[in-house]
Amino acid sequence: MARQDNTGVDAAFEMLLEEIESVIEEVNQSGGRAFSDGKLDIAQQILTQAQTLTDYRSSVASLRENWGALYAVQDEEVREIISKRDLGRLKKGLRTKEVFYYTPILQVLSNMGGRGEIGEVLDQVHAIVKDSLKPVDKEPLASDPKAPRWRNAACWARCSMVREGLLKADSPRGVWEITKAGSAHLKEQVK
Repeated sequence: MARQDNTGVDAAFEMLLEEIESVIEEVNQSGGRAFSDGKLDIAQQILTQAQTLTDYRSSVASLRENWGALYAVQDEEVREIISKRDLGRLKKGLRTKEVFYYTPILQVLSNMGGRGEIGEVLDQVHAIVKDSLKPVDKEPLASDPKAPRWRNAACWARCSMVREGLLKADSPRGVWEITKAGSAHLKEQVK
């Protein structure tokens, strides 16, 4: 197979695959807990969900390969000219996990009256988490040198929080809004 062009799209696929793998890992752990607790029906449902997620991850990996084939370059000189930069994948576990951002995001939104524009929310989240960030979290994304990795992870956290019902899915573009479940989750976290 021809070599892939390391573009921002390829880096985005890598980040997406990493996030899907994290979700699969969390689902597998939940299934293990359900099995250990003797909740076999729930464990079976979680196993089915894990298989669906694994199949989805395979589909995304296949899309990534297809993308690479679209931009495969045979000639080394041409490859060197069009290559932007080496956007190598960050090793798993180096960056702060997205769940770390849940409570700060909920705190900020609660303090803002339940909703806020993304830029302002992220600025206030940064003020809360800046001393806890790992050095790699402060580095710029390879695909966007103007964006620090923590900011991207916080945006991914927002997507997960929407999926979990902690933030509203139907907010206007660029606005994040807390749900009742998000407020309840925050109260549990700050006890």
